Amino acid sequence: MSPSKDLAEQLLQQNRQWATAMKQQDPEFFARLSGGQNPRFLWIGCSDSRVPADTITGTRPGQIFIHRNIANTVVHTDLNLLSVLTYAVDVLKVDHVIVCGHAECGGVRAAMSQKDLGQLNHWLRNIKDVYAAHYEELHAIPDQAEREYRLIELNAIEQMKKLSGTAIIQRAWDDRRGPWLHAWVYRLEDGLLHEVDAMAPGSPVPAPYALSL
Repeated sequence: MSPSKDLAEQLLQQNRQWATAMKQQDPEFFARLSGGQNPRFLWIGCSDSRVPADTITGTRPGQIFIHRNIANTVVHTDLNLLSVLTYAVDVLKVDHVIVCGHAECGGVRAAMSQKDLGQLNHWLRNIKDVYAAHYEELHAIPDQAEREYRLIELNAIEQMKKLSGTAIIQRAWDDRRGPWLHAWVYRLEDGLLHEVDAMAPGSPVPAPYALSL
């Protein structure tokens, strides 16, 4: 059975209601948005529908530049992510880049399994590498749920560190002493964000990844 077209029509109707309400609350809202954007944050988050960056941070359109993929992963061959990072850092000149993981992450859970997931295997390999690097620490945790949550934290930290190894971030640190890098985790059970690590501009980068600029 094909999906009902009424579901899509419902989204359009909700959009009209939202636009009308916004104009009533703030008649200049859309005029300001049309004039350009000046976000101070780049959010690299998971595609999971339960983790909308603007909703959980209480921000409005125009305040956060957003990139999302499976398990908030930073892949150095991902031209999509690198293009977003370049634009956010070099053009928008954001002050903070946040890598945000979340509890109950399907990508992390899949990476911890031994299932053959076809095409997804290639993407999940990036998370499996984090799992392998911290295997002993993780398997010293007896509870499976706690072990999974710890890998979610470690994955956010490792992806943040990968950002510091890019020429994009290292040039920005050299040129303007920004942006800060953050590793956060969002807990679905209470709706709260937690910072698990951060890197100030100019933080040491492991020698193999440090570039001569």
